[in-house]
Amino acid sequence: MEFTELLVLVLSFLILLGLGVPVAWGIGLATCVTMLVSIPLLPAVTTVAQTMATALDSFALLAIPFFVLAGQLMNQGGIARRLISFAKALVGSLPGGLAHVNIIAAMLFGAIAGSAAAAASAIGTIMGPEMEKSGYSKQFGAAVNITAATTGLVIPPSNILIVYSLASGGVSIAALFLAGYIPGILTGLLLMVVTSAWSVYRGFPAGEKSKFSEVMRTFVEALPSLLLLIIVIGGIVGGIFTATEASAIAVLYCLVLGFWYKEISVGELPDILRSSAATTAVVALLIGTSISMSWVMSYENIPQNFTEALLGVSDNKYVLLLIMNLILLFVGIFMDMTPAVLIFTPIFLPVVTKLGMDPIHFGIIMVMNLCIGLTTPPVGSVLFVGVGVAQTTIEKVIRPLIPLFVAMLVALMLVTYIPALSLWLPGVFGY
Repeated sequence: MEFTELLVLVLSFLILLGLGVPVAWGIGLATCVTMLVSIPLLPAVTTVAQTMATALDSFALLAIPFFVLAGQLMNQGGIARRLISFAKALVGSLPGGLAHVNIIAAMLFGAIAGSAAAAASAIGTIMGPEMEKSGYSKQFGAAVNITAATTGLVIPPSNILIVYSLASGGVSIAALFLAGYIPGILTGLLLMVVTSAWSVYRGFPAGEKSKFSEVMRTFVEALPSLLLLIIVIGGIVGGIFTATEASAIAVLYCLVLGFWYKEISVGELPDILRSSAATTAVVALLIGTSISMSWVMSYENIPQNFTEALLGVSDNKYVLLLIMNLILLFVGIFMDMTPAVLIFTPIFLPVVTKLGMDPIHFGIIMVMNLCIGLTTPPVGSVLFVGVGVAQTTIEKVIRPLIPLFVAMLVALMLVTYIPALSLWLPGVFGY
């Protein structure tokens, strides 16, 4: 590994971030600057441009804009409200009932939409005022909403798992989707345990127990939305269609559902499409520049040398997994999920492969790590969405956020050191 190139890459990227340059531009510019160390300007810029274009020339990546559009349609289509009603009928009577409603609704909506930010916005907008009206503190409601929203990035369908499949060289998307169910649900359950304890400690109220007829009524209302999960995941696992084809089907289904619920009108479609296109453009730029940086690191043999260096620290699998978790947690604090997955997967994957670890298992660990980063400053996007929706400040949310943060860390450690939590379900389906 050429130490000069690595130093230039890291320092230029950190300086650009410190100057407030957007992450995607910072990655692209740092990549260009690094290449200038060894080749002239024109070939360097041309190589980066060609790498970005080639990176985006992928059929699998078509799933991302479709799932983004499906999420926008869900956000507008009344799906969140129906999922909240169903969750309230199920768990509203437990200690801290409305907090549990928030968690389950976020898990369901996030899983359907595949977006933590969309879940935090949609669920938080409805649940925040209702929790505050029922006696919960605004800060606690925001903390619950922020952490619960990230579970939808582990529970499929998930855009970030598709990105990991691309970065890993073709790990099965269907297998990754199946692997995410138990870790995602486990995280949600641990959040509910902490929420119960905090609610009892703070004296937050429990709601009235719903009658069976109310549970069934809300279930029937939410069933069309829940069927989307069965259609999408069932189709992918059953080999009926690919993840990209499933994403297009999800868009069509959500559009029909929005018109059926009479929550979306034809006049709203241009704004929905415009918003989806803007989100997709940001993600596409991040993917292109991140893969160009990964190419430069590969060119400089950084992954190979990093593997040798890390294996030189210890040959104990559990120690190395702990070190990688700590590095990824640190990375998640300062970098968004998409570039982090694209840049660090090629670095860490050779290490875990030499340790005999399944790439599917490592993919879930990486995503869970970076989900925690979404809830932490200074670049935690879900943190900022949740705080903005709740109309409060980060400083006030930190205290109730810490116990929930610990619950997410516990879930991460369990999934890291108990591979069956993520590998059992794919094994059942033959992956």
